[in-house]
Amino acid sequence: MSPSSQTARSRHPEHGLATPELTSIYTEILRRNAGEPEFHQAVLEVLQTLAPVLATRPELAEAGLIERLCEPERQIIFRVPWQDDVGQVRVNRGFRVEFNSALGPYKGGLRFHPSVNLGIVKFLGFEQIFKNALTGMNIGGGKGGSDFDPKGRSDAEVMRFCQSFMTELSRHLGEHTDVPAGDIGVGGREIGFLFGQYRRMTNRWEAGVLTGKGLDWGGSQARTEATGYGNVLFTAEMLNVRGEDLHGQQVVVSGSGNVAIYSIEKAQALGANVVTCSDSGGYVVDEKGIDLSLLKQIKEVERGRVSDYADRRGPSARYVTDGQVWDVPCDVALPSATQNELDSGAAQTLVGNGVKAVSEGANMPTTPAAVRVLQEAGVAFGPGKAANAGGVATSALEMQQNAGRDSWSFSRTEERLAEIMRDIHAACHETAERHGVPGDYVTGANAAGFERVADAMLAQGLI
Repeated sequence: MSPSSQTARSRHPEHGLATPELTSIYTEILRRNAGEPEFHQAVLEVLQTLAPVLATRPELAEAGLIERLCEPERQIIFRVPWQDDVGQVRVNRGFRVEFNSALGPYKGGLRFHPSVNLGIVKFLGFEQIFKNALTGMNIGGGKGGSDFDPKGRSDAEVMRFCQSFMTELSRHLGEHTDVPAGDIGVGGREIGFLFGQYRRMTNRWEAGVLTGKGLDWGGSQARTEATGYGNVLFTAEMLNVRGEDLHGQQVVVSGSGNVAIYSIEKAQALGANVVTCSDSGGYVVDEKGIDLSLLKQIKEVERGRVSDYADRRGPSARYVTDGQVWDVPCDVALPSATQNELDSGAAQTLVGNGVKAVSEGANMPTTPAAVRVLQEAGVAFGPGKAANAGGVATSALEMQQNAGRDSWSFSRTEERLAEIMRDIHAACHETAERHGVPGDYVTGANAAGFERVADAMLAQGLI
């Protein structure tokens, strides 16, 4: 069990659940899904916020609806054999969890990283149900990936792995069935190899079966930027409710991948001073503000490390290998790296330094204990299922363009993304107020997403 899960359970002997029924449901989930702490954490976080919804809508507690929502419709695990450049046969494990299709085809990314296991994929897929529901678009929740690590592998090795992975996965996909996208370790290169093998396996040009494609062959403008842009737009909406904006605010961002880079770009465009980025080795503090063109060159072109940024940036930047990026004083923090990266100690440091807003660019990067610290201090907290939904929303826009054999301009797509993020914020804010917890975006996001999916499940019968 992860430290964050232990913390949550030690503080809440009955898991912090408001009713015996919810406690019973969660106890059974723990029994049936042993050894999957991230999935336990994701489910508990949702169940802890459902009591106000169930009190006003008791029909949603009937017909085993919550139990069905917490059980994937399908879990696929398969072997992925491939050959490296020296001829050695390697074997990885592939996953696809098709969690809930009440609102539309399964939609969610593929993650290639050594940490990937069934529990990780289930936690991500469960989060995806609510995130996709919040977009207001007709997409269900799913997630997948492999414990393959593309880091340090040649293009030829990555291609052979992707071809083997898609050879098995292709039989489970389709533009009306399941539509994967990228995630950690899966960018444009990997999507290209996967799509090529899907065409080879099916003999169909089915552009809508994968999103995150290249612009010349069915991709969408603004998809690369969408998750980071959307997170910053959500943050701006949270600040706007409080009578502030991002202009002049000092911002700390973790990570240096796609989400982090485009969070930095949009925050800078809105007048913020972004002073950090990070990777697994350490973090950079640049008092003049991150030089985005240099960071893009190092991370997107050279596939280098943030230490290279510090070496080449000059005296304004320093590279730190001890401590955490959250030690840097800021007005706004955007955790954009990976799950459980911001713990309660880090949250206390942020609060002590006067942070006003924390918004999750990554999936579940803030531990439950840290969320409590932030909320109790009155910090505006944007949960990932709402704040980083811009990525999947733009993926759905890509599917829409593919279905119409159309291609939108960057400005049109970005305008639609901004509208979706405003609507998501409004739904979370208004739902929290309606259920008597104003300003609680966690409850607002969970309740709004849950109600939309639950209503669809009830309408479609016992499935």
